Formats: sequence, C-alpha cells, structure tokens
Amino acid sequence: MMQPVLPFELSHPAPSTSHPHVAPALELVRHPQARRYVIRVRADGSVRVTLPHWGSKREARAFAEQQRGWIEKQLTEVEQERAQPREEMPAEWLRELRARARRELPPLLLNLAARHGLTVARVSVRNQQWRWGSCSRGGHVCLNWRLLQMPDWVRDYVMIHELMHLKRMDHSPKFWKLVAQACPDYQEARAWLRARARM
Repeated sequence: MMQPVLPFELSHPAPSTSHPHVAPALELVRHPQARRYVIRVRADGSVRVTLPHWGSKREARAFAEQQRGWIEKQLTEVEQERAQPREEMPAEWLRELRARARRELPPLLLNLAARHGLTVARVSVRNQQWRWGSCSRGGHVCLNWRLLQMPDWVRDYVMIHELMHLKRMDHSPKFWKLVAQACPDYQEARAWLRARARM
C-alpha cells in the first residue's frame, strides 16, 4: 500500500471511488522525527495519521479528508484480502511476480540508499524462506521477492534495516537508533512482520 505524504509529494491526485465506506476513525500520532504527514491503512482496517513535530491535528484531519478516496480504496483492498481464501499461487503468476520483483526492488533500494548517503555494492532478489533481507560486510544486499507484495511502508522498513547494516553489522542499541532515525515507525512495521510469522 502506498503512503500519501505532505508536503505534496503525490505525483497525481488520489483516485476517487464510490465505495460507501463510513468515514474511518483516525488515530493521530505525533512523532518528533517525522518530516511530513503520513497516512497508513493497517491490515485491521484502522487508519493512522503520523504528524511531524510542527504539524497540527486540524491540518492532519484536512489532509486525511483530501485523501479520502485513497483511504477508501485501501479499505476496500483490505476487505477483499480478508474475504479471499488462502490458495496456492499459480506457477505462472509466481514467475511473473518474481520477475517484477527483480525489476522493481533494486531501484527502490538504491533510491533509499542514496537518500541516506549510503553506497550499495550489489543488490540481489532471491527466494529466501526465512529472511526478508540480508546485508553482507561487502555491501551486498539480498532482498526477498515477497517484499513486492507488502505495504510500501513495511517494505521500506526492511530495506532501511538492511541499509543500516552498512553502518553497523549488529543489532545493538546503536543500530536500532540508526533505524529509528531513518524509519520513525519501524516498530509498527516489525509488528506487522511478526504477525505474519516470517521473520
């Protein structure tokens, strides 16, 4: 799922929809390290708006109303995902998704690395069974192709996690401080991953 943000980083207006959702209750959370407003529609259907330190609740609610069409679209997708039975993915569809992941994930990682002033030696996309990603001391980052199927904000956390290993190859408090600075809502993303029991 995408994350609408302010100031105006959307390349096009949020899509409109006629889905008759009742306006969802908004959870407004201020984060001192946030640099913009961010809306997230969670898997349970709740909607969270993160406010930067300079933001106001009034502006946050106005932004959410501006993105009402996008929010309703995400809520519809959440409902559809809940309603669909879990079935094994057809082999052809699986091959197509993996090919897309090989095309799309490396540029996303390299873009994040550039934003944080980091250099990646190599990016691989693999069918890892027990990890979402890994990073070697030589700067080789491996990504699980299934990141393509995740909400954007969870995928970005996984990538930032691996990129921060370019600074510290451990999981010490100093490492997690680096992650928190680059991804203020990382704990929410970790909870999302734990709920799916893959990491």
